[in-house]
Amino acid sequence: MKDGAFLGKRVIVTGGSRGIGAEIVRCFTDEGATVAFLYRNSVEAADQLAKATGAIPFQCDLGDPYDAERAIQEAEGAIGGIDILVNNAGIAHSCLLQDMNQKVWDDLIAVNLTSVFVCCRLLIPDMIRQGSGRIVNISSIWGMVGASCETGYSAVKAGVIGLTKALAKELGPSGITVNCVAPGVIDTDMMKEYDEETKRSLADETPLGRLGTPRDIAQAVLFLSGEGGSFITGQVISPNGGFVI
Repeated sequence: MKDGAFLGKRVIVTGGSRGIGAEIVRCFTDEGATVAFLYRNSVEAADQLAKATGAIPFQCDLGDPYDAERAIQEAEGAIGGIDILVNNAGIAHSCLLQDMNQKVWDDLIAVNLTSVFVCCRLLIPDMIRQGSGRIVNISSIWGMVGASCETGYSAVKAGVIGLTKALAKELGPSGITVNCVAPGVIDTDMMKEYDEETKRSLADETPLGRLGTPRDIAQAVLFLSGEGGSFITGQVISPNGGFVI
């Protein structure tokens, strides 16, 4: 019989098939949680993760609020409720602002910010009814300080931070914490456009001398979701190796 710090807890993770999201799924299931995760395109990766962890996958386009609503309702039904929501899904885009077209801007908002609103709106009522819950939203250091040629991404990730702080004030009286994890430079598929020399340079710019790993972020999420995070709400924790201080 599986045991652990999250035994009996019901968790939904968005963007859960690869990278940071997949590691969050693994860490929660390793600690005994019942997990459902949402993903968009990575069918093979989602299937492999489900087989390895026992987590339940649901395919959807989080950029479509109606599809997101359908998947969230199915996921919550499959695990029998909700205790912890991790809004991890995100897309990135790099270019000069004047070269960004409207569709790219709209997609960044839809996936990175509107999906957080949709998932929270749907799941908060059940958390309020049970008088407890944890919400962890994944932002970025660029949401904290901005990044040249990533204006759109920086803007929506800053929006996630603002949503987190405001929602924490709303939900605190209901026993629900809402926090934000803002990763630094993490070695995932989002880094695939960077060559090895650029990655080494980014590692050299980081005081701890390395890029972050998905597990670095997953451990921060688990901390905020567990007993140690019970008196923490409305905060931004940034595992970034000192890249942003």
